Amino acid sequence: MLSLELIHTTTYRYRRPVLLGPHRLMLRPREVHETRLVSFEVRMNPETPLIWTRDVSDNAIATANFKEKTDYLEIESRSILQMTVTPWPVFAISAAACSFPFLYSDDEWIDLGTLTAQHYPDPNGWLSEWVNGFILSCPTDTLSLLKDISFGISQRTAYRARESEGTQTPLETLEKQQGSCRDFAVLFVAAARCLGLGARIVSGYLVNTHGGLIGSDGSGSTHAWAEVFLPGAGWVAFDPTNRSIGSSNLIAVAVVREMSQAVPVAGQFIGEKGALLEMSVAVSTSETE
Repeated sequence: MLSLELIHTTTYRYRRPVLLGPHRLMLRPREVHETRLVSFEVRMNPETPLIWTRDVSDNAIATANFKEKTDYLEIESRSILQMTVTPWPVFAISAAACSFPFLYSDDEWIDLGTLTAQHYPDPNGWLSEWVNGFILSCPTDTLSLLKDISFGISQRTAYRARESEGTQTPLETLEKQQGSCRDFAVLFVAAARCLGLGARIVSGYLVNTHGGLIGSDGSGSTHAWAEVFLPGAGWVAFDPTNRSIGSSNLIAVAVVREMSQAVPVAGQFIGEKGALLEMSVAVSTSETE
């Protein structure tokens, strides 16, 4: 069992006091059978109460409302977690889904809904052509096919940390042959959906206490990867940035249909143009006894 302390700090500094609007926070790690959340707290400066709720994907959402003007905002979340994920997982994929192509059950198809639908235009079929290039036989092993696509992304494209907001489209990543971890996740999800599979984006943290992994996305904060629903095994994690399968090095915070839905801290302020002086993010992960 691995015990971890995770600290995520977001700091805003303004040239002069501004009135902060509501801020939406997605910072609480998701508890799954491999990851136990021992404790979690959020500290706000200036202090303000948080209103907690859940979104449609069961992600924990906190809303902070402010009354007074301020020239400084710091949001710090602290998590203590225990992880029991094996680094070499065995996925109990149902016999009917071991070979691709396969069909989801009627209930699975309805529940997966838009997670199977392509959300980016591919007018010339370039994305589909790229994805189909990984299908060497029909039928073919489902897990091997998805592994090949994940590895193919990291082979074709170079990882580049990017601090700017937003995400490249799948076609942009293929054309530029470079991207951040969130671009890789978006491309992999689009590829899986091209195959008619249910896929979603995951935002969270990369456990890299011993070094050797990449993908802390720009400022050294969050990481992004993908999950594909495979009957029998459930949601299986694929991290094309590190060519890994399974969640032994991953702490999920949000599962979403699109990357734009997984912003850790989102909010606005009322003040003159250019009032924001600085915004910084820092994440530290350390082992505990």
